[in-house]
Amino acid sequence: MRIIDTDACVAEGAEWLAQSCPRMAHAIALTAPLPLRRRPDGFAQLLSAIVSQQVSVASAAAIWAKLDAAAMTTPQAILAVDEDDLKALGLSRQKASYARALAEAGIDFDGLRAASTDAVTKELTAVKGIGIWTAEIYAMFSLGHADVFAPGDLALQEAAKVLYDLPDRPREKALRDMAEAWSPWRSVAARVLWAYYRVDKKREGIR
Repeated sequence: MRIIDTDACVAEGAEWLAQSCPRMAHAIALTAPLPLRRRPDGFAQLLSAIVSQQVSVASAAAIWAKLDAAAMTTPQAILAVDEDDLKALGLSRQKASYARALAEAGIDFDGLRAASTDAVTKELTAVKGIGIWTAEIYAMFSLGHADVFAPGDLALQEAAKVLYDLPDRPREKALRDMAEAWSPWRSVAARVLWAYYRVDKKREGIR
């Protein structure tokens, strides 16, 4: 399993994509160099992904800043307060319940480092509030998996629509099928599309 851990890895994947697809080559020419986007793994990163669900990048960043300032980024801290305390920091009641479920899950984060994308997704989605998008983003950025995609992401869908001149924004299944052509560098293809989204829409599509 290839792991992306340096800018050189991203550049290698971008070169492969550019040679494989003229439209990817066009997007890469507009957006290079692509960001590495590697993040730490562990509880805080999954909690951050939950915070980012179905809100704008700016809103997610603002809520996360409040949680971070209040030192609410560990399982122990989350379990020491109630949902009203978490709501006061900007979480919806639903996301507050998800945060507590994550804190109670006892995930073996060290073990996930050597797990396949399918195994990571299976373990994480067993936790209330963690869907396939969150699991795939975690595998992509926190674990560095080179060949994972997140087709449920609206920014990726919109970027694919514009870049490939599609009549409509592709739904999750259609974009997942489309992404097969970008294997074994689907994670780099996602970086290309997020970067292209930023250029086209003049705003960030991923935190």
